[in-house]
Amino acid sequence: GINAEYGDEWGEVDTRFTFCAFATLSLLGSLNSCNVATAVGFVLRCRNFDGAFGCVPGSESHAGQVFCCVGALSIANKLDKLDCDQLGWWLSERQLPSGGLNGRPEKLPDVCYSWWVLASLKIIGRAHWLDKDRLIKFILASQDDETGGFADRPGDVVDPFHTLFGLAGLSLLGENQLAKVNPVLCLPQSLVDSLGLKLEVSTVTS
Repeated sequence: GINAEYGDEWGEVDTRFTFCAFATLSLLGSLNSCNVATAVGFVLRCRNFDGAFGCVPGSESHAGQVFCCVGALSIANKLDKLDCDQLGWWLSERQLPSGGLNGRPEKLPDVCYSWWVLASLKIIGRAHWLDKDRLIKFILASQDDETGGFADRPGDVVDPFHTLFGLAGLSLLGENQLAKVNPVLCLPQSLVDSLGLKLEVSTVTS
C-alpha cells in the first residue's frame, strides 16, 4: 500500500504519493482515513529556498512536484502554509521566449507543463502572471493538423499524455470550446461539483 509520508511497501518516497493518496481519498470521501497533518508536514519539508518543491526534502525543485505539493495542500485546505508570491515567481519563470513552459531552469519547453505549471498557478491565484497569449500559441503550434493530437513541442510526434495536458491547459486558459477543468484534480469541474468536493483555490488577483 501507499503511505502519504513513508512511501510504498518498498520504502520509495515521493511527494507524488502524497498527492495521489489525497486525491483518491478525497474522491472516495475518506480523506480523514489518513494522517493528514503528518502528510502535510512531509510536503512542507520538501519546500526549497526558492519556494518550490522537490520529491523529498532537499531534492531539486521541479514543476511536476510543485503541482503535487500544491494540489495536496489544496485538498488539505492548507494553502495558507505557502508563500504564494515566491512560488508564483518561480513558476512564472518557467515561461520561455517561445511562450511554452519548462519544468525547471535550463530545460526545453514542454506542453505537459502547460498543465503542471499553469494548474499550480491557478490554485495559488497567480495564473495571470503568465503571458496567456504566448502560451496558447505554443500549445496550438504543438498540435498535429492531421490527427488533432498534441506533442511535447512543435514538430514532435503526438501522444495521449501531451494531448491530455495540452487540452487541460487550454481549458484553464479559457478556451470556450472546452469544458472547464478543475485545476487540482484534472477532472471536469462539473464532475467535481457533482461530488460536492470543496477544494481550496486562491482568488488573489494582484
